[in-house]
Amino acid sequence: MQISRRQFFKVCAAGAGGSSLAFLGFSPELALAEVRTFKLARATETRSTCPYCSVACGLLVYGLGDRAKNAKTSIIHIEGDPDNPVNRGTLCPKGAGLLDFVHSESRLKFPEYRAAGSNEWKRISWDDAFTRIAKHMKADRDANFIAKNEKGETVNRWLSAGMLASSAASNETGIISAKFVRSLGIVSVDTQARI
Repeated sequence: MQISRRQFFKVCAAGAGGSSLAFLGFSPELALAEVRTFKLARATETRSTCPYCSVACGLLVYGLGDRAKNAKTSIIHIEGDPDNPVNRGTLCPKGAGLLDFVHSESRLKFPEYRAAGSNEWKRISWDDAFTRIAKHMKADRDANFIAKNEKGETVNRWLSAGMLASSAASNETGIISAKFVRSLGIVSVDTQARI
């Protein structure tokens, strides 16, 4: 029997597509009859903000876990928030890769401290970290606070410290942060949105 190259490929494709799959037990009726559960059906949805840049895209973070006292919640999916007016559900490549960032083994999860002259970091508690920050801020403010200028006018300035505020914060959080920083006398205040 003489067949052309084109006819040969047609016969092979038809044979592989039809008979081979039937012999392997594949049946479209059985495959369509299977009910798959949606992977987010049991997940808890949490709204969040992308931490990468100053755009502050909205996120929907899905985690598995019943929030019981000793149960660990695991984040299984992150996507853009379609209700967020900033990104309307879209994410850039960095935002789309947030799940890898969350589950990265090299991600820092606890505060660490490196002593002066040391080359290694040691883990400390959150209370110790906040205490160290407060002590260093107080020492610097006490050493560099300017109550009056050369004319004798009250200025209450702390020029050796500054603050970089988050652009992902709401207006309410921003105004409270600004009032707190200004009450300390810090003049150098900027926001991540300008970066």
